[in-house]
Amino acid sequence: MTTHDLLRDRRIPLYLEAIQRLKRGEYDLAVPVGPDEIGQLGEALCGLASALGNRNREAQKLDQITARINAGLLLDDILENVYHDFRGVIPYNRIGFSLIENDGQTVRARWAKSDQPEIKLMKGYAAPLEDSSLQTILTTGRPRILNDLAEYLEQKPDSKSTRLIVAEGIRSSLTCPLIADGVPVGFIFFSSIQPNTYADAHVETFSRIAGQLSVIVEKGRLVSELSEQKAAIERQNEELRRLNDLKNTFLGIAAHDLRNPIGAIQTSIGLLVDPAFGISEAERASLLERMGRYTRHMLALLNDLLEVTQIESGKLSLNLEPVHLRGFLDEAVQQQAMLAAPKGTRVLLQAVPEGTVVVDPLRLRQVVDNLISNAVKFSPPGSTVRVSAERILAGWQVNVQDEGPGITEQDRNRLFQDFARLSAKATGGEKSTGLGLAISRRVVEAHGGRIGVNSEPGHGATFWFMLPDQEMPGDKSSS
Repeated sequence: MTTHDLLRDRRIPLYLEAIQRLKRGEYDLAVPVGPDEIGQLGEALCGLASALGNRNREAQKLDQITARINAGLLLDDILENVYHDFRGVIPYNRIGFSLIENDGQTVRARWAKSDQPEIKLMKGYAAPLEDSSLQTILTTGRPRILNDLAEYLEQKPDSKSTRLIVAEGIRSSLTCPLIADGVPVGFIFFSSIQPNTYADAHVETFSRIAGQLSVIVEKGRLVSELSEQKAAIERQNEELRRLNDLKNTFLGIAAHDLRNPIGAIQTSIGLLVDPAFGISEAERASLLERMGRYTRHMLALLNDLLEVTQIESGKLSLNLEPVHLRGFLDEAVQQQAMLAAPKGTRVLLQAVPEGTVVVDPLRLRQVVDNLISNAVKFSPPGSTVRVSAERILAGWQVNVQDEGPGITEQDRNRLFQDFARLSAKATGGEKSTGLGLAISRRVVEAHGGRIGVNSEPGHGATFWFMLPDQEMPGDKSSS
């Protein structure tokens, strides 16, 4: 075919028009094709139109997906959208996301989601970046495809992350580096339970996806960090408000509970030192006894206030040691029995099994003394308070049973709270700061235990606390 024939071939104008349509983004071409050179040109144009059309549709879909994903604010929301929306672009059963931390020294798993029954490579898993295969991916800036993870694990048997992912049933993976504004921020891992899922021919598509996700994910990470910082500040502020309210309560309780005894002591001192009153020795002894009672109550209040303040400031430290429980409770019961004797109340220790607990004996004695003295305080004269202990699953339970009025439902909801004043009145006129049970709760919880009460109004109450078995710090002999 001569040049003149080529110029006169009617197909040429059709091909030129097709090229203009391609420029306008019209990819549905119908041009003549054939075995000759000009017909082959038409065939090539149709192939180019099909490839450009596919790429354009893929790009549009990707833009739509990334627009939806970008609408999320927090990182977890963005990654959830990635997991749900990308199935039409990339095949996967699992998506994982890791961040680069510690000035580029560490890669840490941040998020993962899978349609498989169990995720073994969990959030928080971390590994050094240096000299790892992930560092190579960052160096090249291109995705990595592993189409046979079982074979890869045989080659690298020390790779813990690969072992975990294979144990999940994953057989092929696509790892895309996430680089925002030239700075590596992490990796996104698409994984499949089928081998040979990812083709090298699609690497350019994978790279484009990773590029778009990098900026979105980094935005989400920064917003999430700001949100977490804001939440932490709000928690701090809430704690400061709570402590300020507690301080004001302390001051109010101190002012209220100290004013009357101080006034009474001041009056008594005036009577003692002024000879004009001419008080007898019996009256003098009564005044001194009353002053002693007032000062003991004020000292107890101040000690409790200081105790709660110390615990609230995080300064409650435990000096743990093995304690023989039977002997410990026997000593506490004997002392409390002497204090209860003037009221005619008996304090009895029932059978306690042999055994030891690892506790702070001073702190635990504080709890036991408080529970027994409360039982005596709210029980009628001549009643009996019973103390017992029993072995339970992986620990011990200590019980203090009284014959008092019991605990109402309204009072039960306020037990173990600061300054809880209950409706029941002390049967001997004893004073209470309302802090003893709150301190006991904090001490028991510091030991890893729990405290509570079983009671029905009119049928007494049994206060109890549970202590878990634990080793001495640094003692691993029993493991």
